[in-house]
Amino acid sequence: MTELDGKVAVITGGASGIGESTARLFVAEGGRVVIADMQKERGQALAAELGEAALFEPVEVRQEAQVKAAVDRAVDTWGRLDCMFNNAGFGGVLGPVEDIPVDEFDMTMDVLVRGVFLGMKHAVPVMKRQGSGSIINTGSIAGVSAGRGPIIYSVAKAAVVHLSKVTAMELGPHNIRVNCICPGYIATPLAANTVGRPDTLIEDRVDGYAERQPIPRIGRPQDIAEMALFLASDRSGFVTGQALVVDGGVANGVMWADQKDVYKTYRPIKVYNPDVG
Repeated sequence: MTELDGKVAVITGGASGIGESTARLFVAEGGRVVIADMQKERGQALAAELGEAALFEPVEVRQEAQVKAAVDRAVDTWGRLDCMFNNAGFGGVLGPVEDIPVDEFDMTMDVLVRGVFLGMKHAVPVMKRQGSGSIINTGSIAGVSAGRGPIIYSVAKAAVVHLSKVTAMELGPHNIRVNCICPGYIATPLAANTVGRPDTLIEDRVDGYAERQPIPRIGRPQDIAEMALFLASDRSGFVTGQALVVDGGVANGVMWADQKDVYKTYRPIKVYNPDVG
């Protein structure tokens, strides 16, 4: 028996990166998935490759009707919705706070926060009717530790973390769990700024990152997909309201190797001894 036998999931941003890896893993584990994404050609190709266990639904997560359509597609096709993975995102507006245009601030918050809210809004009624469900939201280490990403992106991801916590408190009595995965640097088209270009370009952009974290290798989409599998499965039945950091340890602080020069110049403080003076 596989982990997700009989379970149905909607994955936003499911056509590439973390979403694609998760869709592949969920299907391999017996699940059925709606791949909800703006990337039509890539999403359709992935669904065709995965076969009858996968469908593609074009979704721009700021658009409520499109998010609802993805949920409805899952229920109309397979009769239920066990996991809503609100994963779609982008880097958002860049620059110092005084230079950020208001419309770009709004767009960033709409994609990263409104998109998660809409996924939850339309998944919850289905899950309440069936008496169970797992909602997974993609946060970031930038949402739990300052200085890890652009300003507004970081604020939005912090909002996603807290949205996950407060809704977990509301939905627990309905046997609906809500958790947030906070990735570190993961080698995806978004992180490598190669969206819409061949995935082979990603490897050219990740050189050097492995040395910046305690686990000395690049994070891969599969690392996040494995955590999503745990949260979607019955193995995590007593886990809710958590921000689960998957980052190779980078958010814990400064690497020991980067501190060694400080300790080379360290001298112990002389303790006063009244017998010596």
